[in-house]
Amino acid sequence: MSDSSAGIFGGMAFLINIALVVVFLVAYWKIFEKAGKPGWASLIPIYNIYVMCEIVWPKGPILPCILLFVPIVNIIYLLMFIFRLAKAFGKDVLFGFGLLFLGPIFILILAFGDSTYQPEALT
Repeated sequence: MSDSSAGIFGGMAFLINIALVVVFLVAYWKIFEKAGKPGWASLIPIYNIYVMCEIVWPKGPILPCILLFVPIVNIIYLLMFIFRLAKAFGKDVLFGFGLLFLGPIFILILAFGDSTYQPEALT
């Protein structure tokens, strides 16, 4: 492979990555807005995790949010987080497994589909 073709493939890969990042930024922005949170919050590192915890644990996001940063414990809370996110938008356990194993596809379905935020389902 010549240097010029490697550069073309590298440039194409870079553009595809940028396009995917933009698509997922828009998707998370949309999910935040569906949940009644400001969309711009999805752009700020660490704060976006806290806001997602508010969406998934509307009665008390502080402790679960902190536990997402504790090694080993975070695995359990991340699993709970994924299934509660599905439940918060009126989806069932199968959708939760979709989020777990095919996250990018199911995040797009959650963002651009007809689901609505239902915090009362989390109680």
